[in-house]
Amino acid sequence: MVQKIDTLHPVLGNVIDNIGKVMIGKREVATLSLVALLADGHVLLEDVPGVGKTMMVRALAKSVSADFKRIQFTPDLLPSDVTGVSIYNPKELRFEFRPGPIMGNIVLADEINRTSPKTQAALLEGMEEASVTVDGVTRPLARPFFVMATQNPIEYEGTYPLPEAQLDRFILKLRMGYPTAEEEMNMLARMESGQPIHELSPVISTEELVELQNEAKQVSVDESIREYIVTIVKQTRNHPSIYLGASPRGAIALMRAAQAYALIHGRDYVVPDDVKYLAPFTLSHRIILKSEAKFEGTTSERIVKGLLEQTRVPLVRR
Repeated sequence: MVQKIDTLHPVLGNVIDNIGKVMIGKREVATLSLVALLADGHVLLEDVPGVGKTMMVRALAKSVSADFKRIQFTPDLLPSDVTGVSIYNPKELRFEFRPGPIMGNIVLADEINRTSPKTQAALLEGMEEASVTVDGVTRPLARPFFVMATQNPIEYEGTYPLPEAQLDRFILKLRMGYPTAEEEMNMLARMESGQPIHELSPVISTEELVELQNEAKQVSVDESIREYIVTIVKQTRNHPSIYLGASPRGAIALMRAAQAYALIHGRDYVVPDDVKYLAPFTLSHRIILKSEAKFEGTTSERIVKGLLEQTRVPLVRR
C-alpha cells in the first residue's frame, strides 16, 4: 500500500533519493524510516537475514551526517555493553565514564531478539527516556537520537521475543521484503564494482535534521483527524479477535507519524489519508490477538486494515 507522491519536501525528498542510491526498490521503507526519525520515534525492522536491514540504517545515517553506532546483540551481551561503564583511573584517583554505543545519534540494534531481556531493557530505557543511568548518574542522550532495531522472525531458534510493553516503544514496525527479479538484477549490477554505501555523501546536517524534527511537531492536526485517530485506536480495544488493543501511546505515535509524513510531502497539515496509510505500520505491533484468531491464521495487520475500511473517514476542508 503506497501513497501516490505529489510534491516532496525539497530537502527530505533528497534524503530519500540519496538512500535509494544504495537501497534499490526500498523507497517505501526509506520514507517510513525517515517518518520515524522526524517524529522522534524508533523503528523495529523485522525480516529474514540478508534483505538489507543493516544497509538501510547505514544509508540513513550517512544521508543525515549522523554519528552512527552499531550494537550486535548476542546472548552474552551485558547492559553495560550498551549503556557504558565507569572505570577507575588510578592516576586521577576517580572513576571515569566510558560511554557505550547507545550514545550515538543513529543506533543500529542488530538482532535485538538474540539477547537477554535484561540487555534489551537497557536499550529500551534509553529509547523511552532519551537518557541512561549508570552508577546512579543520569546522562542525557544526544539529539537527534534514533534507534533502528532489527530482528529475525521469532520462530527462528535462539531468540528472545520482545515483550508487548517493549514493542509499544517503537513508533513503527516495518518489513523489508524480497526484491523483485528486476530489482535484484539492478542490485547485482550496482554491486559488481564495489559497495555503493562507501560513496554515499550526506545530504543534510544533524542541526538541520533537528530543525526539521521541530518543524514536524508544528504540523497542524485538525480536531476531526484527532477524533479519527482515537476512533481507530478504540476499535482495536473492542474487536472480538483482539485480546489487548492499542494503548494511548499508540494514538500519540500515529499522530506524530502523520505529522512527519505530511511534512515529507510538503504540507503543514495532516490529511486523513496520512493516518489511513500509517495506521497498519503504527498499530499492528501494539495489539495482541486472541489464541483462536491466531489459530485461524488472522494477522494483526489484516485486522487493522479491516478496521480502517469500517471507520468513516473525516472530511477536512483546506
